[in-house]
Amino acid sequence: MVRDCLTRETVFGVVCASSEGLAVVGCTARIARILHDYPDGRRDILTEGGDRFEIVHLDDSLSYLQADVRLFADNGRYASRELREECIALHFEVLELAGADIQHLGLDLNEPVSFQVAWSLPAGVEFKQQLLTMRSDHDRTERLLEFYKAVLPKLRGGVQARQSAERNGHVM
Repeated sequence: MVRDCLTRETVFGVVCASSEGLAVVGCTARIARILHDYPDGRRDILTEGGDRFEIVHLDDSLSYLQADVRLFADNGRYASRELREECIALHFEVLELAGADIQHLGLDLNEPVSFQVAWSLPAGVEFKQQLLTMRSDHDRTERLLEFYKAVLPKLRGGVQARQSAERNGHVM
């Protein structure tokens, strides 16, 4: 598949696979760069995400799955700037408390930020899949805020317990 995408300079689809099967919603990706070629033909690649799609029909006639897909975009309202600012503030607090490397995301608060923050979110693939299927930036941002507000008390408590243990060896 990678060879075909490079030869034809085309995108491929990325979908979540689980024990229940394939997700119906995925996104396109293009190969931005080959990071490493291995002697056995495998490659490490760097990809860039693209458009979201719904699978209409699967085709397993090749050694990899192909599909007819329908691209889609958001059709709901955008989150307000106030919601975006709250989302970004909580996002960075979660990343910091989780011990993640906080990188400059180049965020423009005048544009939707929900997908821009979701990729670095320390959350399970099921939650990220849920965000991918939502068709409203406002709804995605609200869902992210719910996630942050549920996770932050636990992360803050963990940090406080660790700090207490470092001071006196006892968790209070």
